[in-house]
Formats: sequence, structure tokens, C-alpha cells
Amino acid sequence: MTGNFFLLALVLWPMLGAVISFISGMFNKNLRDYVADLVCVIELAGVVACYKFIGSELHIPDICGTGLNFKLDGFRFIYAVIIAFMWTATTIFSREYLEHHKKRNRYYFYILMTFGSIMGVFLSSDLFTTFIFFEMMSLFSYVMVVQDETPEALRAAQTYLAIAIIGGLATLTGLIFLYSQTGTLEINKLLNPAVKNKKLLYISGALIFSGFAAKAAIFPAHIWLPTAHTAAPAPSSALLSGLLTKSGLFGVLILSCNIFAGDKIWAMMLLILALITMTLGAVLAVFSVNIKRTLACSSMSQIGFILTGVSMQCFLGHDNDLAVRGTILYMVGHSLIKLVLFLCAGVVHMNTHKLNLNDIRGFGRGKKIFMFAFLMGGLGLAGVPLLNGYLGKTLIHESILEYIHELSNTPGASTSLFKFAEWLFLISGGLTVSYVLKLFAVLFIAEPSENLHTKEKYLSRVNSIVLVISASALPIIGLMPYKIADVISFMGAQFMNGSEHHHAVNYFSLENLEGALISLGIGAVIYLYVVKKFFMDSYKNYECVNLWPAKLDIENLIFRPVIANILPFIGALFAKLVDLITAGELSVILNRASKIKLIRAPEDKEFGLYVNEPERATAEILLPSSMDYSFMAYSAGLLFIIILMLV
Repeated sequence: MTGNFFLLALVLWPMLGAVISFISGMFNKNLRDYVADLVCVIELAGVVACYKFIGSELHIPDICGTGLNFKLDGFRFIYAVIIAFMWTATTIFSREYLEHHKKRNRYYFYILMTFGSIMGVFLSSDLFTTFIFFEMMSLFSYVMVVQDETPEALRAAQTYLAIAIIGGLATLTGLIFLYSQTGTLEINKLLNPAVKNKKLLYISGALIFSGFAAKAAIFPAHIWLPTAHTAAPAPSSALLSGLLTKSGLFGVLILSCNIFAGDKIWAMMLLILALITMTLGAVLAVFSVNIKRTLACSSMSQIGFILTGVSMQCFLGHDNDLAVRGTILYMVGHSLIKLVLFLCAGVVHMNTHKLNLNDIRGFGRGKKIFMFAFLMGGLGLAGVPLLNGYLGKTLIHESILEYIHELSNTPGASTSLFKFAEWLFLISGGLTVSYVLKLFAVLFIAEPSENLHTKEKYLSRVNSIVLVISASALPIIGLMPYKIADVISFMGAQFMNGSEHHHAVNYFSLENLEGALISLGIGAVIYLYVVKKFFMDSYKNYECVNLWPAKLDIENLIFRPVIANILPFIGALFAKLVDLITAGELSVILNRASKIKLIRAPEDKEFGLYVNEPERATAEILLPSSMDYSFMAYSAGLLFIIILMLV
């Protein structure tokens, strides 16, 4: 009972805190800030205390028809801790960052509502509960993007919301198809489900995947990420990059590790998307001349690396230990790294009010705390040994090599594609190194820009502590892989149905160091002979040049025209489908209001029969627990949230 209470509290407490902080802000702005900080600290303490309740499950009946279902296992606990830690760090950091911003009361309200929603996503134990909180999270986080209300922010938020809505509708449709085939949406019951029509299962999976992939910024639904991260306040960008993209990966993992576990067709689809996302994101980051856009494109690339690990889990089947552990460590590592790097970008913007690399040249010179934090984040992102980013990248690389070895011992099997994938993996890692070196050169080697004016005290004591603690976690994990990283990966392996036969890994053997050293070497060459020569003018003190053709903006070239012409049609079609699906259920709601008993005829499941007039006063209302009613109830709740946001 205690564990169940804690599970519910982890979801509801941040939402209750959002209301308390909003009311506090109506009377005292400083009190509001401290209340928001306290809400996050209490949540973090509560999450840590839940360690002894791992294995707890909670079912809340009668909500949205089928009820809500939550569970706390090793993986969910790990990410609950990561979420609470990152939200605490960014909320505390926001106090100084947003000091001169308007509508901070709104910001804190929605950021805490998003906090509770993403907790609901990661603690959910069935796909319907996941979907409800996923859509709530998408709507609440819209305000995180639009906060500054600049033309850029409004445009970015528009794109973000459009992608979220389209993805949500696709996922909803996929869930309906999936339920019709399997009769359940409970995650634990979806492992290799026995279905009559495999093709329809692929259609269901593709629809569900598209919604989660949109939030994860997987190509081609990545277009919201560079603009949203650039426009949002830096603390929000840290959460968007480090956590909200992982909520999309959470859904992808449910599909890939359960419904399509060991499925080679699904694995191939994931691998192709992973390679494109990984490479394109890295290329876009190299071309970028905006610090937050560079980090945003980097996030897209890193999601591709993680998705490569997920695809290798499907290829390797029961022998997926390295791929599973690598995926977990890469997800955790990337979340923490992007927390540090986006807070560093926040320090830059807070002092200079600029993001263009040419305007912030030399900002980091003489700033020891800032340099330490950036180096830990940058080196971790580049996969340098002894930092946390190296561990996950190494295990995923080893899983590719393991599958190549397996194929080489299989008569008639070709290893060409996977050797190509391995080299693309290493080259993309090299591109990561090159844009990290580019950022470091601009911030710490270049002479300060003529227009750069910063205060001597560039960071408050509280935020200095937040930055140092966040950055220190990266080398601590990297230096103690067997005591920390392995514990994390083993705890999370069950969620991904990892193999019980664990591979012994010597992280710092020459064989495992080889991949990292190749990427570092490639990155150094790309930086010295490509980036520095063509993208930076070293004679003008590392002035950056934007060489990306403006016409190659996928958002303006494809997505906006398509959305403007097709979205109204899809919206009208969906409204008609909802009307058809819920026709019988809507009559139930109307009868509840007028106290008329509804009797369902056995031969007619869509329409009901009313009792006679004399029985109306004493009639009992019968509300069936069905999936169509659940989705209709969700739509009503979604409408309420939209009205709340508009108000």
C-alpha cells in the first residue's frame, strides 16, 4: 500500500506543486521561485526513497474507462531519479536565468505540470496510460517553447505543436489497431504477441512508432528540435533535449523490446532511420553557427546513436546483453550531458543575450567553473574515455561487431551493411568530436569579440554549485564503470528484456578503446582540415561561416506546405471517425445527465435502448469499461487541457 501511494504521489505531487507555486506567485514572486525549488527537491527525495519499493504496481480503476496503470521497476526507477535530478537543477537555475523575463508565473506552472506528466509516462505500465501522459506532456511543454513569445519562439512552438498533434493522432490510431489484435495494451503482455495478421501488426507498430519518434526527433520528424531548442529558454532546452526526447524513446523501446523483439524487419527499419538521424544530426551540428542550435542538432545525432543500440537489440535477439546495456547507458549519459551543456549555453546567453558563435567568441576565457562544466559535457559527448559518454558508445559499438561476427559464421549471410553501419557510427562519432572542438575553440581560445561585454560575476553562487554538481556526475560515472555504470545497466536490463547471460566487459581494454580512438582521430582530422579550413576563419580569430544553403530547410521546403494543405483534411477526417467510434458511448453520457437507464441489446453493441418513462426516475446509469469509451474520455480530457492553456 505504501509503495502504491508513493507511485501516485510521484505523478501528482509536481502537478499539485504547480498550482501551489502559481498561487504563491500571485502574491510574492520570490516565494513562488522557492516553492518551485522545494517542490522539485521533495520530488527528488521521494524518488530516491522509492528504491525500496521497486516492484510496486498501482492500478487506478474507472479513470478513462480502463483505468490508469503504473509500475516501478529498475529502469523506471533510474529514469525517475534522472528526471527529478534534472528538473531540480534546471528549476533552481531558472531563478537567475529568468530574472528579467516576463510571465514567469506561467513558466513555473507549466514546467511543473510537464514534470508530473513525464513522470506519468516513465512510470506507466500500459500503453494507454503512457499515451495519456505523453499527450499531456506534449501540450504542457508547448509553453516551455513559446515562453519568450518572440517571433522565432512562436514559429518554433507552432511547429512543435503541429508535430505533437499529428504524432498523437497517429499513435492513437495505432493503439486502436493494436488493441483490436491483441486484446490488451499492458506492456508485460505484449512480448511477441500471437496475432493472425502480422501485416496489420506492422501497420499498428508503424503508427504508434511515428508518434513516439516525433518526440524523440528521429528523422524525418526531427524538424521541431533545432528551432524549438534555439527559441526556448536554456533550462527548458536542457529538459527538451535530455528528457522529452527520451520519453519518445521510451515508447520506441516498448515497441522494439516487446511487440517486435527479435524481429529482423523491424530492426532493419530502426537501423536505417538510426543511421540517417545519427549522420544528418552531426552534419547539421557542424554547419551550425548558433550554440544552442549546435547542441540541438547534436541531440538529434545522439538519438540516432541510441536508436542504433535499440536496432541491434532486435537483430541480436536473445543474445542482446551488450546492446541493451549500451542503450541504457547511452540514454542516461546523454540526458546528463545535455543538462550540463545547455546550462552552459544558458550561462552564455544570460550574460551576453546572444547565441551566434561570432558574437560570443572568447566568452569562456578566464572562467574556470564554466570551462570545467563545458569540458566535462563536451568530452563526455565526444566519447572520450573516463567520461560517461564513452561507456554507452563503446557497448553499442561492440554490439555491432558482435552481430557482424555472428553473420560471418552464418552461411550465405552478408556483413556488408553492418560494416558500413559500423563505419558510419565511427564517422558520426568523429563529427561529434569536430563540432565539440569548434565550440571549445570559439568559447575558450578565440579572442573576445569586440561587442562582447560580460560582468565579472557571471554566475551566482547557487548556480555555480548546480553547474559543478551536474558536471561532476559525468567523470564520476566514467571513472567507476563497474560500480556505477554496470549497476545502472543491470537494473534497467529487465525492462528491455535483456539477456540473462551477461558479457564480461573490460571497458578500458585496447580492443574497446580502439573504437573511441578511431572516432577521436577522425574528429581531429575533420576539425583541422575541414571545419577550421572551411567553416572558420582562423586568421580572423575563429570567425564562423554559415555554409548551409538556406533552400535546404526541410521545414519550409516540405513540412509546412504539407501541413498547411493536408492537416485540415486530416483533422476533419479524425473528427468524423471519433463521432462514428463513440456514437453509442456519447448517448451514455447524455443519459447520465438526464438519469435515463441505458440497456445494451446483445445483438446491437453500438446503440442502446431506453427504458420506459415511469422507470426514468429510479434508473441506474451503466457506464461500460471499453476501449472506445476510454479514447473518447481521453479526447474530452484533452479538450479540457487545451481550454486551460488558452485561458
